[in-house]
Amino acid sequence: MLKAGDKIPNINLTTHSGESLNLGDLKGKKIVLFFYPRANTPGCTAQSCNLNDNYSRLKSQGYEVIGVSPDTVDKQNKFAEKFDFKYKLIADDSKELIKAFGVWGKKKFRGNEYEGVLRTTFLINEDGIIDKVIDKVKTKEHAEQIIN
Repeated sequence: MLKAGDKIPNINLTTHSGESLNLGDLKGKKIVLFFYPRANTPGCTAQSCNLNDNYSRLKSQGYEVIGVSPDTVDKQNKFAEKFDFKYKLIADDSKELIKAFGVWGKKKFRGNEYEGVLRTTFLINEDGIIDKVIDKVKTKEHAEQIIN
């Protein structure tokens, strides 16, 4: 997993609305880059809505918010429209960005072990360097974890 002090990778991505995006193009902006397992699931919805509800507070601190999951563009777009998200979602169905950040790994649920997205948030500075990694995400209080 990438850690504080690491430079973010330049990978071409597609947003929920079909736009092309490269994180390198966001140089000069602070970024909240949050990885979540799947659109429209209870935990992911709580986390995404918490960030959306606190979007103006995050923007006032200078942050651009971007969510990433291995869902398709269509699934991400439906998720964004359903909850009227004010920020971009990245459809990383190839898992290129997810694997580059090292957030694909073993998980356990009800005694079953499987591979999936490790819910993680990266706070990235204007130079494209990771300032902080939040790996114990509280889905309903995530904005507070970022602001504090």
